[in-house]
Amino acid sequence: MNLGRTYVMAKNVFKEVIRDRILYIIGFYALLLPIANLAIFEFTPTTQDKIFLDFGFAAMSAIGLIVAIFIGTGLVNKEIEKRTILVLIAKPISRSEFITSKYLGLSAVLAVLVIAMTVIYLGFLQFSKMEYPTFSILIAAFFLFLQLSLITAVSITLGVFTSSLIATALSFAVYLMGNITQDLVQLGRMSKSPGIERITQGLFLILPDLSRLDLKNDAVYGLQALPDPLTLITNASYGLFYSVMMLTVAILLFLRREF
Repeated sequence: MNLGRTYVMAKNVFKEVIRDRILYIIGFYALLLPIANLAIFEFTPTTQDKIFLDFGFAAMSAIGLIVAIFIGTGLVNKEIEKRTILVLIAKPISRSEFITSKYLGLSAVLAVLVIAMTVIYLGFLQFSKMEYPTFSILIAAFFLFLQLSLITAVSITLGVFTSSLIATALSFAVYLMGNITQDLVQLGRMSKSPGIERITQGLFLILPDLSRLDLKNDAVYGLQALPDPLTLITNASYGLFYSVMMLTVAILLFLRREF
């Protein structure tokens, strides 16, 4: 794999997504926070701070998820539908470089989105004079980026071998199931059925354990301290490893496709 070519193509993907006015979402997020703050104060003035902290981070996660899935599933299919893929693969560009550049370009967009929304979030909290754990929120935001990057890898992989619509539905399903994989294992054990237990264990092994990359409750509600540094490093490594594994699957599938 040529890193120079991959970097150039990733930069082009980044610029292309930016040109699609994705960053206007940042403005939407900035407008959403004060509106939500007023609405929350009207209904729950006594617990306003905690609910707003939760809402701000949840909105950040939802916006990033929408971008990761809707853009990620269409990155490869758009090239195929427009037939521009024929021009790209005719050039001295390997298919692994093509897939990797798509992933890196969209991940860069997600990084910009998460950073910008985190700055807006913290700025609004400071302006509103709410109490908030700055360090915990920053760590949680970083792990949110890792989670979105993982979902991006899943979306690109699904988009390689199926239509954008089906890939989008499957990506959302993977996200929802990935957040409850540990609960599925417990459910299988409670069922006392060997068949169901094998199915739930299989799902646990295949699906990403997204709960390992979700620190929102720890940061916002302070129900427990953030995991120790070793656990954080282990969970971050897990997210990176799963992303690389999904990209490898995407490359292998893309190598088999004929145009």
